[in-house]
Amino acid sequence: MQKTLSALDRLRPPGAPFVLRLNRFFWSDGEKGIRRFVKLARRYTRLGYRVELQLRYHPTAKQEGDIPAWVRFVREVVTRFGPNPGVIGLQVTNEVNFYPIAPDASDSAFARARDALIRGVEAAHRAARRQGFRQLQIGFNWFYRTDPANESSFWGYLHDKGGRRFARAVDWVGLDAYPGTVFPPISTPVGSAFRDAMTEALDELRHCYMPIAGLGMSIPIHVEENGWPTGPGRTEREQVTAMRQMIDAVNDLRGPDHVTDYRWFDLRDHNTSSPNFQQHYGLLRDDYSRKRAFGAYRRLLRRLSR
Repeated sequence: MQKTLSALDRLRPPGAPFVLRLNRFFWSDGEKGIRRFVKLARRYTRLGYRVELQLRYHPTAKQEGDIPAWVRFVREVVTRFGPNPGVIGLQVTNEVNFYPIAPDASDSAFARARDALIRGVEAAHRAARRQGFRQLQIGFNWFYRTDPANESSFWGYLHDKGGRRFARAVDWVGLDAYPGTVFPPISTPVGSAFRDAMTEALDELRHCYMPIAGLGMSIPIHVEENGWPTGPGRTEREQVTAMRQMIDAVNDLRGPDHVTDYRWFDLRDHNTSSPNFQQHYGLLRDDYSRKRAFGAYRRLLRRLSR
């Protein structure tokens, strides 16, 4: 933990807010999970960081599909975390529009995930407002991108089953975009390919899909996950180039597309020795030694957070 705190302290721009996104908070972990994340949130917020939680549907076999029980859990989470003024965001479910192939990464693998998104957002919003937790903003995220038929089904479901009540409960919509990895298949960060991909992702979310669910320009977009990994055949220099292109694109659209937040994924590699590039998203290697991207991201934070 001390190495993590030291790295975050180096990244944090002076005099500007710095939000940490805590993920893999599973419903299936129950009270144990709540206590673990309460402890983490308290530790970071006491040091002046702001915290956003990724609250996963991710049920046990017995819980799966029990939306009333899920809603009760969401309300309990709001009650437990809301009194901490440094906890400013709650993302309800994760990448429900994604193909149901990776249960640990996406909630789409579980029965009634779309209902969990809609009812969870509504319940969290009502609970936060009823208890006076005005700092706690409620949102959900979208993975860029799947095929048009799947997207039409997903956003149409939010419109048909959520309607105006759901739209009124959404404080922000998150974008998860990984150009050059899952989609689009850009091999190396040459030219403006990564900049163009991020521009297209934000444009599709803002102007094509959010309006279907009744989410207009007043609802901000958060770039919740954005990254490009190193690893075999992927150099640290290329990671820096991809980073700069993608962040510059987001910065240019801050005003036109009402983009208010940005998170890089990830602070540290999961396994630097792995041949799988999905283990290499970090600004740091798994031993906490710095990649080129660490310094580049630090400089971008200082320049753009002004």
